[in-house]
Parts: sequence; C-alpha cells; structure tokens
Amino acid sequence: MGVVHHSNYLRFFEDARVAWLEEHDRRYTEYMAIGRNFAVTRVDISYHRSSRFHDNLAVTTALKWVRGASACFVYEIRCERDLVVTGFTEHAFVDGQGRPRRIPKEWREHLLSISADDST
Repeated sequence: MGVVHHSNYLRFFEDARVAWLEEHDRRYTEYMAIGRNFAVTRVDISYHRSSRFHDNLAVTTALKWVRGASACFVYEIRCERDLVVTGFTEHAFVDGQGRPRRIPKEWREHLLSISADDST
C-alpha cells in the first residue's frame, strides 16, 4: 500500500484530542450541549518521516495550555519507536455563531490543573 496522506495526520490529531477530552475532562458532546465548540484557529505540523498505509501508528496528545477562551493541544505520532509527526493545534472556545466565549470558570480551572504548562 501507499504512503499515508499528510491530511490524515490532522484527522488523527482531531480524534486524539476528542479522546483526550473524554478521558481527562468531559465528552465533547457536553460542550456541544451548551452550544460551544473548540474551533481550530491554528495548526502546526512537522513531518519527521513518512509512514505507510499498513503501519501501526500511535498518537499521543496533551493539553499544553488553556486561557480564558482558548486552548492549545500538542501531538506526537510514532510508528513503533520512530517519530513520524509532531504538531499542535490552537483553539478558540466559540458559540454557535463562531463568536469567542469564555470557558466556564470551573471547567477552565480543571483544564488548567491537568495542562502540561499551567503557568499561563
């Protein structure tokens, strides 16, 4: 089979972020239930080596920082021990019309307590 298409890595980031939120915070549907989403505002991906269609890839993610109405997640994709991709996504916490909204204080405080860099 062929090389994994680069756009798939961004999908892997998305899946990993949703899974991370569910495991460490809350289901993404709970954000949606109050009319909120984490809209992507920035993406950075660094490709370190190619991967093949049949490779078993492991994606890890962490919350790097959270602010009043934004957050940043970092990612690493490996094929066995080999680093394939690193990157980050930044997000605005927005309402249904795409307007930035503050993350509820108690939710933000929880996210801060589990972020990789809680100095922000």
